[in-house]
Amino acid sequence: MSTEKKERQTWSNRLTYVLTVAGATVGFGATWRFPYLVGQNGGGAYVLVFCLAMFLIGIPMILVENVIGRRLHVNSVDSFGGQAQGKNIPAGWKIIGYLGLLGAFGIMAYYMVLGGWVISYIVHLASGALDISAPITRETAKHFFESSVTSSPWEIMAYTFAFVMVNYYILARGIIEGIEKSVKYLMPLLFLFLIGMVIRNITLPGAMEGIVFYLKPDFSKITPQLFIYVLGQVFFALSLGFGVLITLSSYLNKEENLIHTAVLTGIVNTAIAVLAGFMIFPSLFSFGIAPDSGPTLVFQSLPIVFSHLWAGKFFAIIFFGLLLIAALTTSITIYEVLVTVLHEKFGMSRIGAITLTMGGIFIFGNVPTILGDNLWKDVSIFGKSIFDAFDFVSGNILFMLTALGCAIFVGFVLKDEAKKELSPTPDSLFTKIWFNYVKYVVPVIIVVIFASLL
Repeated sequence: MSTEKKERQTWSNRLTYVLTVAGATVGFGATWRFPYLVGQNGGGAYVLVFCLAMFLIGIPMILVENVIGRRLHVNSVDSFGGQAQGKNIPAGWKIIGYLGLLGAFGIMAYYMVLGGWVISYIVHLASGALDISAPITRETAKHFFESSVTSSPWEIMAYTFAFVMVNYYILARGIIEGIEKSVKYLMPLLFLFLIGMVIRNITLPGAMEGIVFYLKPDFSKITPQLFIYVLGQVFFALSLGFGVLITLSSYLNKEENLIHTAVLTGIVNTAIAVLAGFMIFPSLFSFGIAPDSGPTLVFQSLPIVFSHLWAGKFFAIIFFGLLLIAALTTSITIYEVLVTVLHEKFGMSRIGAITLTMGGIFIFGNVPTILGDNLWKDVSIFGKSIFDAFDFVSGNILFMLTALGCAIFVGFVLKDEAKKELSPTPDSLFTKIWFNYVKYVVPVIIVVIFASLL
């Protein structure tokens, strides 16, 4: 155990940790989910509320999970143990950690399949099977998606498995040698691709119309319901509620300033999400494509855009490569939540824990999700497809319950221990405001979101 604690304090520096957390929280939340939600919910109005929500609920909740994670330097289940106020914490609180594990399983069940979709697009673009050397129609883009993605289960299964194996290789090297070193290269590459795509797209003819849609808020669209949707996206975007931040912060040393790292994490995540919008909306408006096509925006609308661009094939491959990098930096950290619990709490070897985690999710999550689009399309769970059911249960139920449990745990169980963990000056004004905000306000916000999403 002492060796594990030593390993848990080996993040090279704050920047490395922030980049790792940024990688964990960017993923498809910023590059796939955020843009289509902006398109569906009024453009600039959604962006404005998202930025406000990041600071009103996002950063305070990052601090909640950081405090829980770093306190004992253990996995995301045992983090809810130990002592508080001189008394042993009842074992029942560890249920919160187990809920997070279920949520992590739920999101990875379909998340890895999205990675398989992205690899499919890269392969077909590179081979010319998806030919965008000349402008294509919406019908062509839709036909390709249906024939090569939703109606090609074995091909997508192979691509998904390939994505899983890339994750396996990184995780097998360990939290520092694998995840940290990978993120050091992947995140700068992600930024490079992102900035390149933004510059390319904002210089297109007619791009300004898309920028205006994206940045100019229509205040009539700012409603209580919009706030609910945005708050739910903030939880998704920051990977809150399924143990990622708890696990990553358990590797932080006690001298690290949690407040600074939380603010940096919130800023970096928001910046990447906003940049992703600049990458997408100018190009959509430049070629007269509606921005409100929903979850298929990236897969069915953007290929049309690239088919109109000079060197469109090159930029399309770069774009989907960006999506794959973002997905990878997130997936390795979500897997790590489950792996760490199996390794530490249940005494499995790390390789055994990785194999069981990835194999279990692939068989019981990825395969059903893929087949749910075709061979099992008549299977319905809560009136939803298998893909949508995994998304709904993990994103709307498990994540929210876990986040609520974390806030209550900090406010009503850890109490002064939480303030001491957060800051060397636990009686400072900021610490007191944060603690009372988390204790009394955040649970109400989460309950409201939870009730609305149901």
